[in-house]
Amino acid sequence: MYNGALVAMITPFTQDNRIDKDGLRSNIDFLAQGGVSGIVPSGTTGESATLTFQEHKDLIDMTVDYSTVPIIAGTGSNNTTEALDLTKYAADAGADAALLISPYYNKPNDAGIIKHFTTIADNADIPQILYNVPNRTSINMKPEITSQLAKHPNIVGIKEASGDLNQISMIIEMTRDEDFVIISGDDALTLPIMALGGVGVISVAANIVPDKVSSLIKAFNNGDMNESQRLHRELAPFIRSLFLETNPVPVKKAAQLVGHAAGHLRLPLVPISPENEARLIVELKAIGVLS
Repeated sequence: MYNGALVAMITPFTQDNRIDKDGLRSNIDFLAQGGVSGIVPSGTTGESATLTFQEHKDLIDMTVDYSTVPIIAGTGSNNTTEALDLTKYAADAGADAALLISPYYNKPNDAGIIKHFTTIADNADIPQILYNVPNRTSINMKPEITSQLAKHPNIVGIKEASGDLNQISMIIEMTRDEDFVIISGDDALTLPIMALGGVGVISVAANIVPDKVSSLIKAFNNGDMNESQRLHRELAPFIRSLFLETNPVPVKKAAQLVGHAAGHLRLPLVPISPENEARLIVELKAIGVLS
């Protein structure tokens, strides 16, 4: 489940601001047909910050019901009790694993981070993947903290989006004796992280080109470095265009442009600027998904 292209899935909305159930099903079918290893709903790319608690649960239920590939549900929060409730819900709903962001805004110290994650892992019976993304949370989980948490039997991996390859290398080194995987949280670093020992990516780009992201990882795993490097180079400009503005602003526009269900962004996010949309269109055409 973890070894491949996992999709940080967008949440499509209807005009009356509800989750677009039909659109969600269509998007999930497209991703599965593109060869992804799994789907990650209700994360940052899915606008989890503006989903109500009930919508968060509903989205997990819908994804589990619709998907033919494994589900890693985003259940993180800066409120430990809320994160635990959502993680238990995901387990009961039939999700295959949970993804838990490190506590944002509160800025806990190392002991607080450890207590947050171990409280959830002790009380929710589902495989759990940590998520380190300092530019979203304002804290960086040190390799020493990650390696300590990796000893917990319910904590099976980390989505690393620190952008620090030295840190990622240290985590891989320090957890080599644990049943623990490192997953890229940055599309642009998928190949370098896999070269260090990572197993895949939780990808924004795979919302649009699941086949290409999946093929990159398969080529690497098959020992075809030339093909994986070629796909890395092909995808790189497109990936950069997806982060011209705050994620998921560009990827939702890309989905809309290529005919997938997307809908509006929820405030405080607003539509992509005209100049960045023009750059995004150039890259969508270059990668062959827009004529």
